[in-house]
Amino acid sequence: MIDRRLLKNFDWAFLVAALFLSLIGIMTIYSATRPLPWAEQQPFYLKQLFWLFLGLLCLIPVVSIDYRWFVRFSYIFFAIGIILLIGVLIAGRIGMGAQRWISLGPISFQPSELFKVFFVIAISRYLTDLEHRGSLGLKELFRMGAVFVFLPLILIIKQPDLGTSVLLLFIFFSMVLIVGTRRKFIIVAIIIYIVSLPFLGHIIWSGLKDYQKQRLVAFIDPAVDPQGISYQINQSKVTIGSGGFFGKGYLNGTQGPLRFLPERHTDFIFSVFAEEWGFLGSVFLFSLYLFIILRGFDTARMARDIEGRYLALGITFMLSFYFILNVGMTLGLVPVVGVPLPFMSYGGTAMLSNLLAVGILINVRMRRFLLFY
Repeated sequence: MIDRRLLKNFDWAFLVAALFLSLIGIMTIYSATRPLPWAEQQPFYLKQLFWLFLGLLCLIPVVSIDYRWFVRFSYIFFAIGIILLIGVLIAGRIGMGAQRWISLGPISFQPSELFKVFFVIAISRYLTDLEHRGSLGLKELFRMGAVFVFLPLILIIKQPDLGTSVLLLFIFFSMVLIVGTRRKFIIVAIIIYIVSLPFLGHIIWSGLKDYQKQRLVAFIDPAVDPQGISYQINQSKVTIGSGGFFGKGYLNGTQGPLRFLPERHTDFIFSVFAEEWGFLGSVFLFSLYLFIILRGFDTARMARDIEGRYLALGITFMLSFYFILNVGMTLGLVPVVGVPLPFMSYGGTAMLSNLLAVGILINVRMRRFLLFY
């Protein structure tokens, strides 16, 4: 059970902000998939509501247990995540050209979404151990990359899930830089990256599916095929722009419900929201995400130990990169890599993993004064 003294430090504002975003997402999912006279209704919003409820139930034990226990068993969580990723490639369900889900009766879940939380916990454990041995050098970096990054990256790319792969790399390099590497190492790393970029680019390009290659081509030249490979991003821009300053109003959007915008309830949920609520509503939405991100960094600053600091930083980086990549996709600022918008995009496992991440941040923040009890 949670110590009553800890409840005084429970971050209700953070939880309310996450719940508010989740409810906005469910409302937008309903709007984007609401029944039309000629189309059958898909109860995506009810499924998302179920996963929100399940995520809140799982959040309770995550908050109740001291986060140092998660760090202590982090390598076990990481190993379980790897086993699940291997299981996806062996017996995973195929959908939309990708093999990313494991079905357990009527419920399907996406292991790569859960793995990103396990990844952050494991990296935090490793960096905590390094903290006692000095700054991070080339030997430690290569060892950490080989153990914690290379294997899961290969498994996730094989699904393929380019968005999660990019996210893991972002988290890894951000955490490494936070530790405080030597200037000499940073210069050597940049040189190695520049020299190996053509070689790595060829390998990555060869491993991409045709539709992923088309997305990159459409990003470089949006006018190359407006009715084909560029259709998705062009429709997203049209949807966002049609909202104007005040928006068309809730349930009054057309681009999403009339099926002009592909993936309207997942990757491009922000476009549907922007059409209905306009620039003003988008600013409000961004302010909620900004609050969560800044609260996460503040939690890392106030953490009572290095385990808590690295956990909070890793989770905050994860949510930040997801938000930046998704909104960048919808605006045509980055390639479409299939990254959901945290708390809002349809996806049960994504909702669950995001709420677990919220639970970890609240856990770290509410125990910041534990040494003084």
